[in-house]
Amino acid sequence: MSIPDTLQLIPRHKLMQFGLKYADDIHYQLAPEELVEAVLRNRQGELSNTGALVINTGKFTGRSPKDKFIVRDHITENLVNWNEFSIPISEKHFDIVFKKVTDHLASRKDLWIRDCYACADPEFRVNLRVINEKPANNLFAYNMFLRPKDEELEGFTPDWHVFSAPELQLDPEECGTRQSNAALISFRHRMILIAGTGYTGEMKKGIFTVLNLVLPVERNVLSMHCSANMGQMGDTALFFGLSGTGKTTLSADPSRQLIGDDEHGWHDGGIFNFEGGCYAKCIDLTEEKEPDIYQAIRQGALVENTRFFEGTNSIDFTDAGITENTRVSYPISYIPNALEPSVGEHPKNIFFLTCDAYGVLPPISKLTPEQAMYQFISGYTAKVAGTETGVTEPKATFSACFGAPFLPLHPGRYASMLGEKMKTHKVNVWLVNTGWTGGAYGKGKRMKLDLTRAMITAALEGLLDDVEYRQLPVFNLSIPVSCPGVPAELLDPEATWEDKNAYDMQARALAGLFIKNFVKYAKDVDKNILTASPTP
Repeated sequence: MSIPDTLQLIPRHKLMQFGLKYADDIHYQLAPEELVEAVLRNRQGELSNTGALVINTGKFTGRSPKDKFIVRDHITENLVNWNEFSIPISEKHFDIVFKKVTDHLASRKDLWIRDCYACADPEFRVNLRVINEKPANNLFAYNMFLRPKDEELEGFTPDWHVFSAPELQLDPEECGTRQSNAALISFRHRMILIAGTGYTGEMKKGIFTVLNLVLPVERNVLSMHCSANMGQMGDTALFFGLSGTGKTTLSADPSRQLIGDDEHGWHDGGIFNFEGGCYAKCIDLTEEKEPDIYQAIRQGALVENTRFFEGTNSIDFTDAGITENTRVSYPISYIPNALEPSVGEHPKNIFFLTCDAYGVLPPISKLTPEQAMYQFISGYTAKVAGTETGVTEPKATFSACFGAPFLPLHPGRYASMLGEKMKTHKVNVWLVNTGWTGGAYGKGKRMKLDLTRAMITAALEGLLDDVEYRQLPVFNLSIPVSCPGVPAELLDPEATWEDKNAYDMQARALAGLFIKNFVKYAKDVDKNILTASPTP
C-alpha cells in the first residue's frame, strides 16, 4: 500500500529533507507478496515453478569494487586504510552525487521504502532506512536485513540511509567517479548512495563496509566475513572463506543450527549475525548436494541472473550464460534449523576455508596460533578462469582477513582483535581445503562435499583431538593421520598425486605466492606470525 500523508510511521517531512516529496507514490514496508506483484506488474521479473521471483540485475551481475568510494573527510582521513578497495572521493563530489540521486528518485513515479536494521544483538543494533526505485531491490532488503516488529516501526529513527538508483547514469567527470555507476559511503552523513547498478549485493556489502568500521572503532566489536552455526550443546563454530569456498554450504549443516551465512560480530559476550537472511550462490545447485538452500528457493526468495530451461519456468542452475555469480536471497527462517535470534556463545572452533585449485593444501589441518594469524591475514583461495577460452590454470587470490574489499581499516587491526579473542577463549583453528586433490584443476578431482563435512564434524566433535598428526613439508601444516568417515590416503595431499615431484614443485610455487603476498604485511605484524610462513 502507499503511504497517505497522515501516516506517521514515515512522515513526509522526513523525505522532504532529501527532496523526495515529489514522488507520486511512496510504498512503505510492503510485504514480500506485494513487492513480487509490483515486480511482475512492471515486467521486471518472472516467477519460477517454485514461486521464487527471478530477475536480471542488468549490466552488473556482481559488485564493482573499483567503483565503491568512501568520502574522505575529518572522520575518515586518518582512520581508513586507503587502498584499491577503500577509494577516496571528495565531499564536494559526494554532494554532487547526492543531489543527482535524490533528484532522480524524486522524479520516479514510485518509491519503495523499507525500515530495517543490522545486528541481531540489540546492544549493537543499527537502524537502516532503504530507499529504492525498484521493488525487487526492496524485496532484497526485506530478505537480507533484520525485520522490525510492527510496534518497533512507530517512531523508528534510522541511523543510516541507503539510496538505490539503478537507472541513474552518472557523469564521471562531473561526479568524480570512474564511470557511470558508483557506490558512495559517507560516514559523516551516514549515507550510502548507489547509482547505475541494479546488483542488489551492493546494498548488503555497503552496510557490511560500514559495520566493519563502526563496530571495531566505536564498540570494540570484531566484525567478520564468516558464517556461523551452533551445535546441540551450544558450541559455536565460525567459517571464514572467500566466495566459492563453501562458507554458506558448510554452515547450513542439518545437524547444527544456523546462526548466519556471511557476516558476524564477536564481542565480549559472544557472537551475533549482522543480517536477517542468506545470499547464496546457486550455480550448479542441486537438491542432493545442498538441500536446505535448494528448498529455500520458494515464494519470497529472490533469484538473480539465472535462466529457465527452454519452454518452462523451471530454473536451470547449470546455466552460467548470464554470469557464474547466480544468486538467491531469502530470509534466514527459510532454513529449517536457523537460530533466531541469531546470536551464539564464543566459538570453540574456527575453520578457514580455501578452494585450492592447485591441489596442494590438505583437506584439513590444525593450525598453531601463529599459523592461524598468518592464514587469516593471507586470506587465500584459488580460482579457475573457466569462462575464458583456453585458460585452465589456477589463479591464486589473496584477500586479507577473507574480506579485503569490505574492510576500511588496516587488516592488522582485525587480525589483532581476532588473535586476542582466539587466545582468550582457547579456540581451535583449522584450515580446510574444499578444492582439488590428486592434482591441480584439470588433472585432480574436487574434494567431495560429504568428505569435507565428515572432517568438519570430526573436528567439531573432538574426534581429531587425540589422533596422531604428521607435518606436511613446505607449508609445515599438521595433518591428522586418520579421520572417521574419510579414507586415510586422502588426508595427505602429497600421497594423492601420482607424480610426487610434480606435487613438490607445485607446493613450492604456491608457497612462493604466499610469501610474496605477505611482504606488504610483514613490517606491521608480530614477528612470531612470520615464523608461520611456508618454506619453499
